[in-house]
Amino acid sequence: MTRPLPDTVQAAAREMFDLTVRPMTSPLTVEEMRTALSDYDGVIPTLGDLFSEEIFLAEDTWRCRILANFGVGYNHIDVAAAQRAGMVVTNTPGAVTDATADVALTLILMSARRAGEGERLVRAGQWDGWHPTQLLGMHLGGKTVGIVGMGRIGQAIARRCHLGFGMQVAYHSRSAKSLDFPAEQKTGLLELAAAVDVLVVAVPGGDETHHLINAEVLDAMPAHAHLINIARGNVVEEAALVRALSSGQIGGAGLDVYEFEPAVPDSLCAMENVVLLPHIGTAALEVREDMGLMSVRNLQAFFAGEAPPNLV
Repeated sequence: MTRPLPDTVQAAAREMFDLTVRPMTSPLTVEEMRTALSDYDGVIPTLGDLFSEEIFLAEDTWRCRILANFGVGYNHIDVAAAQRAGMVVTNTPGAVTDATADVALTLILMSARRAGEGERLVRAGQWDGWHPTQLLGMHLGGKTVGIVGMGRIGQAIARRCHLGFGMQVAYHSRSAKSLDFPAEQKTGLLELAAAVDVLVVAVPGGDETHHLINAEVLDAMPAHAHLINIARGNVVEEAALVRALSSGQIGGAGLDVYEFEPAVPDSLCAMENVVLLPHIGTAALEVREDMGLMSVRNLQAFFAGEAPPNLV
Protein backbone atom coordinates (compact mmCIF):
# COMPACT_ATOMS: atom_id res chain seq x y z
CA MET A 1 0.00 0.00 0.00
CA THR A 2 1.91 3.02 -1.28
CA ARG A 3 0.11 5.56 0.98
CA PRO A 4 -1.77 5.15 4.26
CA LEU A 5 -5.43 4.42 3.46
CA PRO A 6 -8.31 4.61 5.98
CA ASP A 7 -8.05 2.21 8.93
CA THR A 8 -10.98 0.09 7.74
CA VAL A 9 -9.21 -0.51 4.42
CA GLN A 10 -5.95 -1.46 6.09
CA ALA A 11 -7.81 -3.82 8.42
CA ALA A 12 -9.57 -5.53 5.50
CA ALA A 13 -6.27 -5.95 3.65
CA ARG A 14 -4.54 -7.39 6.72
CA GLU A 15 -7.22 -10.06 7.04
CA MET A 16 -6.25 -11.43 3.63
CA PHE A 17 -2.63 -10.46 3.05
CA ASP A 18 0.72 -9.83 4.67
CA LEU A 19 0.36 -6.06 4.40
CA THR A 20 3.05 -3.40 4.25
CA VAL A 21 1.89 0.23 4.40
CA ARG A 22 4.33 2.90 3.27
CA PRO A 23 3.92 5.65 5.90
CA MET A 24 4.61 8.67 3.66
CA THR A 25 1.92 10.59 1.76
CA SER A 26 4.18 11.65 -1.12
CA PRO A 27 4.37 9.78 -4.46
CA LEU A 28 6.76 6.86 -4.80
CA THR A 29 10.27 7.59 -6.00
CA VAL A 30 11.74 5.64 -8.92
CA GLU A 31 13.68 3.43 -6.52
CA GLU A 32 10.59 2.83 -4.39
CA MET A 33 8.58 1.80 -7.44
CA ARG A 34 11.23 -0.71 -8.43
CA THR A 35 11.35 -2.05 -4.87
CA ALA A 36 7.57 -2.37 -4.80
CA LEU A 37 7.56 -4.43 -8.00
CA SER A 38 10.42 -6.66 -6.86
CA ASP A 39 9.42 -7.26 -3.21
CA TYR A 40 5.63 -7.62 -3.31
CA ASP A 41 3.07 -9.83 -5.07
CA GLY A 42 0.57 -6.99 -5.34
CA VAL A 43 0.74 -3.22 -5.03
CA ILE A 44 -1.96 -0.63 -4.31
CA PRO A 45 -0.59 2.50 -6.02
CA THR A 46 -2.38 5.80 -6.43
CA LEU A 47 -2.20 9.22 -8.05
CA GLY A 48 1.38 10.40 -8.55
CA ASP A 49 2.97 6.95 -8.50
CA LEU A 50 4.35 7.17 -12.04
CA PHE A 51 4.71 3.58 -13.17
CA SER A 52 6.09 4.39 -16.61
CA GLU A 53 7.38 2.00 -19.26
CA GLU A 54 10.92 2.69 -18.07
CA ILE A 55 10.05 1.40 -14.60
CA PHE A 56 8.71 -1.88 -15.98
CA LEU A 57 11.67 -2.32 -18.34
CA ALA A 58 14.22 -1.99 -15.53
CA GLU A 59 14.02 -5.77 -14.92
CA ASP A 60 13.19 -8.74 -17.10
CA THR A 61 10.95 -10.30 -14.48
CA TRP A 62 9.15 -8.90 -11.49
CA ARG A 63 7.54 -10.51 -8.46
CA CYS A 64 4.50 -8.21 -8.62
CA ARG A 65 1.54 -9.57 -10.55
CA ILE A 66 -1.15 -6.92 -9.98
CA LEU A 67 -1.36 -3.15 -9.57
CA ALA A 68 -4.69 -2.54 -7.82
CA ASN A 69 -4.90 1.21 -8.35
CA PHE A 70 -6.61 3.32 -5.68
CA GLY A 71 -8.62 5.66 -7.88
CA VAL A 72 -10.63 5.57 -11.08
CA GLY A 73 -7.96 7.44 -13.07
CA TYR A 74 -4.93 5.37 -14.02
CA ASN A 75 -3.03 7.58 -16.46
CA HIS A 76 -0.05 7.45 -14.08
CA ILE A 77 0.35 3.76 -14.97
CA ASP A 78 1.51 2.60 -18.40
CA VAL A 79 -1.04 -0.21 -18.59
CA ALA A 80 0.34 -1.72 -21.81
CA ALA A 81 3.85 -1.85 -20.34
CA ALA A 82 2.50 -3.39 -17.14
CA GLN A 83 0.72 -6.08 -19.13
CA ARG A 84 3.85 -6.83 -21.12
CA ALA A 85 5.63 -7.26 -17.80
CA GLY A 86 3.05 -9.85 -16.77
CA MET A 87 0.92 -7.67 -14.48
CA VAL A 88 -2.75 -6.77 -14.52
CA VAL A 89 -4.07 -3.35 -13.57
CA THR A 90 -7.38 -2.60 -11.83
CA ASN A 91 -9.06 0.61 -10.71
CA THR A 92 -12.01 1.81 -8.61
CA PRO A 93 -14.78 3.14 -10.89
CA GLY A 94 -18.18 3.99 -9.51
CA ALA A 95 -17.01 4.68 -5.98
CA VAL A 96 -15.82 8.17 -6.92
CA THR A 97 -18.69 9.31 -9.15
CA ASP A 98 -21.02 11.13 -6.76
CA ALA A 99 -18.29 12.65 -4.60
CA THR A 100 -16.47 14.07 -7.61
CA ALA A 101 -19.72 15.42 -9.07
CA ASP A 102 -20.48 17.10 -5.75
CA VAL A 103 -17.12 18.89 -5.79
CA ALA A 104 -17.79 20.01 -9.37
CA LEU A 105 -21.03 21.60 -8.16
CA THR A 106 -19.14 23.16 -5.25
CA LEU A 107 -16.74 24.78 -7.72
CA ILE A 108 -19.53 25.89 -10.04
CA LEU A 109 -21.39 27.59 -7.19
CA MET A 110 -18.31 29.12 -5.61
CA SER A 111 -17.04 30.45 -8.91
CA ALA A 112 -20.35 31.74 -10.27
CA ARG A 113 -21.43 33.34 -6.97
CA ARG A 114 -17.94 34.63 -6.03
CA ALA A 115 -18.04 32.74 -2.72
CA GLY A 116 -14.29 32.43 -2.31
CA GLU A 117 -13.84 36.13 -2.92
CA GLY A 118 -16.56 36.91 -0.39
CA GLU A 119 -15.08 34.68 2.29
CA ARG A 120 -11.67 36.29 1.87
CA LEU A 121 -13.33 39.69 2.26
CA VAL A 122 -14.96 38.68 5.54
CA ARG A 123 -11.86 36.96 6.95
CA ALA A 124 -9.74 40.01 6.14
CA GLY A 125 -12.11 42.23 8.14
CA GLN A 126 -12.84 44.31 5.05
CA TRP A 127 -16.58 43.67 4.73
CA ASP A 128 -18.47 46.90 5.44
CA GLY A 129 -21.96 45.42 5.31
CA TRP A 130 -24.60 44.48 2.75
CA HIS A 131 -25.39 46.69 -0.20
CA PRO A 132 -27.29 46.06 -3.47
CA THR A 133 -24.33 45.85 -5.87
CA GLN A 134 -21.78 43.99 -3.77
CA LEU A 135 -20.14 40.87 -5.24
CA LEU A 136 -22.68 40.42 -8.00
CA GLY A 137 -22.17 37.02 -9.55
CA MET A 138 -23.87 34.81 -12.10
CA HIS A 139 -27.22 33.19 -11.33
CA LEU A 140 -27.21 29.58 -12.51
CA GLY A 141 -30.92 29.07 -13.11
CA GLY A 142 -31.69 28.88 -16.81
CA LYS A 143 -28.02 28.98 -17.81
CA THR A 144 -26.34 26.35 -19.99
CA VAL A 145 -23.71 23.97 -18.65
CA GLY A 146 -21.40 22.24 -21.10
CA ILE A 147 -19.91 18.89 -20.13
CA VAL A 148 -16.66 17.80 -21.79
CA GLY A 149 -16.76 14.02 -21.42
CA MET A 150 -20.19 12.54 -20.66
CA GLY A 151 -19.09 9.44 -18.74
CA ARG A 152 -20.28 8.46 -15.26
CA ILE A 153 -18.97 11.61 -13.61
CA GLY A 154 -20.01 13.93 -16.44
CA GLN A 155 -23.54 12.57 -16.34
CA ALA A 156 -23.71 12.92 -12.56
CA ILE A 157 -22.65 16.57 -12.85
CA ALA A 158 -25.10 17.28 -15.66
CA ARG A 159 -27.96 15.63 -13.78
CA ARG A 160 -27.30 17.77 -10.71
CA CYS A 161 -27.11 20.94 -12.81
CA HIS A 162 -30.34 20.20 -14.69
CA LEU A 163 -32.49 18.77 -11.91
CA GLY A 164 -31.08 20.92 -9.12
CA PHE A 165 -30.68 24.30 -10.80
CA GLY A 166 -32.82 24.09 -13.93
CA MET A 167 -29.80 24.47 -16.19
CA GLN A 168 -29.78 23.47 -19.84
CA VAL A 169 -27.23 20.76 -20.65
CA ALA A 170 -24.97 20.45 -23.69
CA TYR A 171 -22.06 18.07 -24.05
CA HIS A 172 -19.20 16.92 -26.22
CA SER A 173 -18.29 13.25 -26.08
CA ARG A 174 -16.86 10.57 -28.31
CA SER A 175 -20.32 9.09 -28.79
CA ALA A 176 -23.94 10.03 -28.25
CA LYS A 177 -25.33 9.06 -24.85
CA SER A 178 -28.68 7.67 -23.82
CA LEU A 179 -29.57 9.96 -20.91
CA ASP A 180 -32.46 10.27 -18.46
CA PHE A 181 -32.48 14.06 -18.78
CA PRO A 182 -32.54 16.40 -21.80
CA ALA A 183 -29.12 17.24 -23.25
CA GLU A 184 -27.83 18.43 -26.60
CA GLN A 185 -24.76 16.82 -28.08
CA LYS A 186 -22.38 19.25 -29.81
CA THR A 187 -20.31 17.90 -32.67
CA GLY A 188 -17.19 19.84 -31.75
CA LEU A 189 -15.48 21.09 -28.62
CA LEU A 190 -15.25 24.65 -29.94
CA GLU A 191 -18.96 24.64 -30.73
CA LEU A 192 -19.68 23.52 -27.16
CA ALA A 193 -17.35 26.10 -25.62
CA ALA A 194 -19.04 28.92 -27.53
CA ALA A 195 -22.55 27.88 -26.46
CA VAL A 196 -22.28 27.57 -22.67
CA ASP A 197 -22.16 29.66 -19.53
CA VAL A 198 -20.24 27.03 -17.56
CA LEU A 199 -17.81 24.56 -19.16
CA VAL A 200 -17.00 21.51 -17.02
CA VAL A 201 -14.06 19.23 -17.83
CA ALA A 202 -14.79 15.59 -16.92
CA VAL A 203 -12.58 13.53 -19.26
CA PRO A 204 -9.96 10.94 -18.26
CA GLY A 205 -6.33 11.98 -18.15
CA GLY A 206 -3.73 10.71 -20.61
CA ASP A 207 -2.01 11.59 -23.84
CA GLU A 208 -5.29 11.86 -25.77
CA THR A 209 -6.64 14.59 -23.50
CA HIS A 210 -3.42 16.47 -22.71
CA HIS A 211 -4.13 20.22 -23.17
CA LEU A 212 -7.56 19.41 -24.60
CA ILE A 213 -8.66 22.73 -23.12
CA ASN A 214 -6.21 25.12 -24.77
CA ALA A 215 -6.09 28.77 -25.83
CA GLU A 216 -8.37 28.11 -28.80
CA VAL A 217 -11.08 26.57 -26.60
CA LEU A 218 -10.81 29.33 -24.01
CA ASP A 219 -11.01 31.96 -26.73
CA ALA A 220 -14.25 30.38 -27.97
CA MET A 221 -15.94 30.72 -24.59
CA PRO A 222 -18.18 33.74 -23.90
CA ALA A 223 -16.50 36.44 -21.82
CA HIS A 224 -18.80 35.78 -18.85
CA ALA A 225 -18.36 31.97 -18.88
CA HIS A 226 -16.63 29.94 -16.17
CA LEU A 227 -14.33 26.91 -16.60
CA ILE A 228 -14.49 24.08 -14.08
CA ASN A 229 -11.88 21.30 -13.97
CA ILE A 230 -12.31 18.19 -11.80
CA ALA A 231 -10.60 15.84 -14.28
CA ARG A 232 -6.80 15.89 -14.46
CA GLY A 233 -4.69 19.00 -14.27
CA ASN A 234 -2.90 18.62 -17.59
CA VAL A 235 -6.17 18.42 -19.51
CA VAL A 236 -6.15 22.22 -19.23
CA GLU A 237 -3.25 24.23 -20.63
CA GLU A 238 -2.56 26.12 -17.43
CA ALA A 239 -0.56 28.98 -18.98
CA ALA A 240 -3.40 29.66 -21.44
CA LEU A 241 -5.92 29.62 -18.59
CA VAL A 242 -3.87 32.16 -16.62
CA ARG A 243 -3.85 34.46 -19.64
CA ALA A 244 -7.58 34.05 -20.20
CA LEU A 245 -8.41 34.83 -16.58
CA SER A 246 -6.03 37.75 -16.21
CA SER A 247 -7.21 39.40 -19.43
CA GLY A 248 -10.91 38.98 -18.71
CA GLN A 249 -11.25 36.66 -21.69
CA ILE A 250 -13.40 34.38 -19.51
CA GLY A 251 -15.34 35.24 -16.40
CA GLY A 252 -13.79 32.84 -13.92
CA ALA A 253 -12.65 29.33 -13.13
CA GLY A 254 -12.96 26.67 -10.45
CA LEU A 255 -10.10 24.18 -10.17
CA ASP A 256 -9.59 21.06 -8.08
CA VAL A 257 -6.59 19.86 -10.11
CA TYR A 258 -3.51 21.51 -11.58
CA GLU A 259 -1.13 20.81 -14.44
CA PHE A 260 1.95 20.54 -12.23
CA GLU A 261 0.36 19.82 -8.86
CA PRO A 262 1.04 20.28 -6.05
CA ALA A 263 2.62 23.42 -7.57
CA VAL A 264 0.03 26.12 -8.25
CA PRO A 265 1.15 29.26 -10.12
CA ASP A 266 1.41 32.39 -7.99
CA SER A 267 -0.54 34.19 -10.69
CA LEU A 268 -3.55 31.91 -10.10
CA CYS A 269 -3.31 32.31 -6.33
CA ALA A 270 -3.35 36.09 -6.71
CA MET A 271 -6.53 36.18 -8.80
CA GLU A 272 -9.95 36.85 -7.29
CA ASN A 273 -11.86 35.27 -10.19
CA VAL A 274 -10.61 31.71 -9.64
CA VAL A 275 -11.53 29.17 -6.95
CA LEU A 276 -8.68 26.85 -5.95
CA LEU A 277 -9.24 23.55 -4.10
CA PRO A 278 -6.50 21.06 -3.11
CA HIS A 279 -7.64 18.04 -5.18
CA ILE A 280 -10.45 17.04 -2.80
CA GLY A 281 -12.75 15.46 -5.39
CA THR A 282 -13.09 12.19 -3.47
CA ALA A 283 -12.08 13.48 -0.03
CA ALA A 284 -14.92 12.05 2.04
CA LEU A 285 -14.19 9.23 4.47
CA GLU A 286 -16.94 6.94 3.18
CA VAL A 287 -15.78 7.43 -0.40
CA ARG A 288 -12.12 6.77 0.36
CA GLU A 289 -13.15 3.67 2.32
CA ASP A 290 -15.23 2.44 -0.64
CA MET A 291 -12.33 3.06 -3.01
CA GLY A 292 -9.87 1.23 -0.78
CA LEU A 293 -12.16 -1.74 -0.20
CA MET A 294 -12.71 -1.97 -3.95
CA SER A 295 -8.93 -2.18 -4.42
CA VAL A 296 -8.78 -4.93 -1.80
CA ARG A 297 -11.58 -6.86 -3.52
CA ASN A 298 -9.70 -6.63 -6.81
CA LEU A 299 -6.63 -8.11 -5.10
CA GLN A 300 -8.70 -10.80 -3.38
CA ALA A 301 -10.33 -11.93 -6.63
CA PHE A 302 -7.04 -11.97 -8.52
CA PHE A 303 -5.19 -14.09 -5.98
CA ALA A 304 -8.20 -16.42 -5.75
CA GLY A 305 -7.73 -17.12 -9.45
CA GLU A 306 -10.78 -15.13 -10.48
CA ALA A 307 -11.12 -12.15 -12.81
CA PRO A 308 -10.87 -8.92 -10.79
CA PRO A 309 -14.20 -7.06 -10.90
CA ASN A 310 -12.56 -3.81 -12.08
CA LEU A 311 -9.94 -4.93 -14.55
CA VAL A 312 -8.56 -2.10 -16.71
